[in-house]
Amino acid sequence: MWISRTLEPVLLRAVQQRPVVVVTGARQVGKTSLVRRLLPRHHYVSLDLPSEAAQAERDPAQFLQRHPPPLILDEVQYAPAVFRHLKSVVDARRSENGRFVLAGSQLFPLMSGVSESLAGRAEILHLEGLSYAEAAAARRALTPAEFAVRGGFPELHEKPDLDGPAFYRSYVATYLERDLRTLLNVGSLRDFERFVRAGALRSAQLLNKAELARDVGVSPPTAAQWLSLLEASGQAVLLEPWFSNRTKSLVKTPKLYLADGGLLCALLGVRTPEELLASPLAGAIWETVVASELRRGLLKAGRARELFFWREREREVDFVIHRGGRFVLAEAKWTELPDARAAANLRVVAAQLPKGSVQRRAVICRCRNAYPLGEGVEAVPLADVERLVAGT
Repeated sequence: MWISRTLEPVLLRAVQQRPVVVVTGARQVGKTSLVRRLLPRHHYVSLDLPSEAAQAERDPAQFLQRHPPPLILDEVQYAPAVFRHLKSVVDARRSENGRFVLAGSQLFPLMSGVSESLAGRAEILHLEGLSYAEAAAARRALTPAEFAVRGGFPELHEKPDLDGPAFYRSYVATYLERDLRTLLNVGSLRDFERFVRAGALRSAQLLNKAELARDVGVSPPTAAQWLSLLEASGQAVLLEPWFSNRTKSLVKTPKLYLADGGLLCALLGVRTPEELLASPLAGAIWETVVASELRRGLLKAGRARELFFWREREREVDFVIHRGGRFVLAEAKWTELPDARAAANLRVVAAQLPKGSVQRRAVICRCRNAYPLGEGVEAVPLADVERLVAGT
């Protein structure tokens, strides 16, 4: 079963307009399936195969003669030398678009190669896991609680009978054994797994690197390095606070989120929607899911850097979308029926921003349909988050 992705028209347009298109994203979010389905006339080769990666690194000219464009080159970060040769090949026929589509799951090595050799020649797209709207279109009865536990990995929704906890155990083991050994020489995989689980317990909280390092038993520089590794591989996101010179009381410490709610639930031992409903961590898990939905919507619109949070001594708003002096304020609430109290911080913070600058105020919750809460605040279901973003 193919699940349609909202990034599909964006990818097709990019292939028509640019000579190189780069698709990034964490492992198993559907990068390979997406590009192969949408571009059936492109030749496909994966540098996951050691023999292909070795030739691409050792003799990129011969490699590209064997695999001429139009070409999908998967896991391209395993052969950094190929980027430099791609530059000359692209420049020889610069007016031809869609010749190379590059995909990779290790963001820092991939982006380093693109920025050094393909600057001005490539369009970069980031694919996240499935949004709730994408998953619910394929599974009509899917509830927000089920989605939170199941997560956004496409295979888990293409195969509803697949054992979710087993999938995530395998995912974590593969990630630890494979990507970490490639990206960084982690001395103890056991310590790193403990670090990942400690980070999961802090999802949707202000990041305290020193505390995290102390709890795991590693040095603060090691914790910072490992956190960067989680970001590089698309497993974690740091959300910065909204800050301007006129708001000195706002904190500058970022918040930590795991990138996928299902992975978070697996690391926390939450295996079913019923366990989630009873969990004291439900609020943090829901906020993590909402953060992912907002990020997906902004990435699709090419506005990934517009999401923040607001926190001062007495007030916090979970999410602030800022664009050109205008704001959308949103709270994530683990409830089906939010009331006026859920929107109290939205009203207070909105009053501190310039008059007329706040376009919308929303409580993103488990309600079935959007409805007004009064005083310009609305309850918004998870399925409408992309529309909330698109309207800004």
